[in-house]
Formats: sequence, C-alpha cells, structure tokens
Amino acid sequence: MHRYELHLNYDLVESILVSFIRNEIRKFGFSSVVLGLSGGIDSAVVCELAARALGADHVLALMMPYKSSSAESLAHAGLMVDRLGIRSELMPVTGIVDAFFEGQGEASRLRRGNVMARARMLCLYDVSARDGRLVLGTSNKTELLLGYGTMFGDMASAVNPIGDLYKTQLRGLARHLGIPSVLIDKSPSADLWEGQSDEDDLGFSYDEVDRLLYMMLEERMERDAILAEGVEPAFYDRVRGMVVKSQYKRMMPVIAKISSRTPGIDFRYARDWQEVK
Repeated sequence: MHRYELHLNYDLVESILVSFIRNEIRKFGFSSVVLGLSGGIDSAVVCELAARALGADHVLALMMPYKSSSAESLAHAGLMVDRLGIRSELMPVTGIVDAFFEGQGEASRLRRGNVMARARMLCLYDVSARDGRLVLGTSNKTELLLGYGTMFGDMASAVNPIGDLYKTQLRGLARHLGIPSVLIDKSPSADLWEGQSDEDDLGFSYDEVDRLLYMMLEERMERDAILAEGVEPAFYDRVRGMVVKSQYKRMMPVIAKISSRTPGIDFRYARDWQEVK
C-alpha cells in the first residue's frame, strides 16, 4: 500500500478501545450496553470489545432481521453470541417496516432501507430505556466519511468505539481479536434487502476507497499529489464529493444563534464534567 499504510498496532488499539468503552459507559452511572448484532464484521468487533470491557453479563445483542434478510447473517450473529456467552434477543422489524409502508404504494429501496435502519434503532433505544443500557454504535470511519449510513438509524448511538477505524483496519482488528474468519472474509452488507452488498452499492471496494481517504485525511495530500499516486480523477472527485456532501450526517443539528449562550456553540460542557455518584 506504498507509504499509505493502514495497519495499526492492534494490541494498543484493543487496549484503547476496551478502556474507552469501560470509561464512557461507567462515567454516567451505567454498567451495561445493548447493540445491534447483524452478523457482519463491524458489530462483531464492537460486541467482542464490549464483552472484554464490561463482561459478557453486561452485553445484550439484538438480532433484528427483516423478512428478506439473509439467514446466513442471523447464523453468523449467533456465532458471536455463542463465542462470547452474551445475552441475545431476536426482534424482527418486518412488522414495523411493513406497517409503515402499508397503503403507500411502491417504495424505493432507499426509502425501505432507511426505514429498516430506523426501525432497528427504535428497537435498540426501546431496550435501552427498558433495561437502563446505553446503545453502542457500530459505524466505522469509512462509512461515516462517505455518508454511507442512515441518520437516526445505523449511525445513531450513545457511544461509538470504532468510528475512527477504516473498514480495512476493522478487518485487521477483527483478526487480532480472533473473530471467526467467516465473518471477516464475507462480502460486507447492511442486510437491507436480499443480495445487498456495500461495495456493489458504492461502486468501489473498501480497499480502494480507504487508500484514497487515508491520503486525503491522514496525509492531507492535495488532488494533484493523489492523482500522481495512480488514483483516477473521476474516482477522486466522486469520493471527495461524497465526503463533502455528507458532512451534515456527522454533525449535531445546527442551532440558529439567538442568545448569548447557545447549546453546542458557546455552551459546551465536557462529557467528563458529569459526576457519577
């Protein structure tokens, strides 16, 4: 990968993320978490880290298939449940999604996918309120940068331990953690419809886009320097456009300033100021 190396010291990353989860969950008086376990690599890594940080008894995984979801995904989620000895609940979203679209006529895949993602987050936050658990996020850095996710759906969470790791780095961390290889090696999918594939949707591979994003963000290289590394101009322009246009997805809602102290602008207390009793 030339000098744009995406490999990390995964022993150190594991240590940082386990401590991060433990500290962020406990500082507000919580002791347990809930997360959506899809059968994919991202949620598997988060689930593994959470179990190591909090103990298996404090992690609840929700499996939330739609009627067209892959049976393989459910089976792969089960592998992590068995591996870690955590609690799990099956909470299909078919009824919620179908009831939402009843009488509306034909809906596009985008609309249906968004509603599925938000239905799943509805389930997660309901369980959060039911049990007093915080919701752990499972969106990686590549997805967040490209805007490849649903606001208030799969992008929502109270704490996200993997949001600063590119997809290719997640694969390396997964191997380091001993995640079953069948989850690591399969084609990434949000499981929003039958046969859905992340890389088919995007039109490029995670390996390709991570290399480009690394040059753009970590190396802060200009367009001409990146093209000199062999990146196609159309690919560069498309990816940069995706990053710029999705900035609103990475921000809290912008508040119009009227008073002298506005939430999120000049009234911003650090998370660590919260006193845990």
